[in-house]
Amino acid sequence: MKWTVRFYDIKVMENLQKWPTGIKAKFTCIVELLEELGPNEIGMPHIKTLGHGLFEIRAKGNEGIGRAFFCISKERVMIILSGFIKKSQKIPLREVKLAKQRMKEVKSDG
Repeated sequence: MKWTVRFYDIKVMENLQKWPTGIKAKFTCIVELLEELGPNEIGMPHIKTLGHGLFEIRAKGNEGIGRAFFCISKERVMIILSGFIKKSQKIPLREVKLAKQRMKEVKSDG
């Protein structure tokens, strides 16, 4: 049975569509793998578990590195919570806080 990937809102989807072509292409490939196999079958280097139900998609292209956070809201439904292009080694704390806040909203609605 396949998985479904959705976006937290239209702004998240539009933000990811603005990513550089190579990073966006890698992200799209990883999302297709997620839909086919689910997060537990993929793992590193494409998917990283951050704990407490939060996951990270790790997309790397010639232009740099993109990260997107997601959670599982219902059985076989993943919600992309946010995404950004990395500019340093560390993930910005505000991005993690935003993803966790959105994950709480998604889980309380579901």
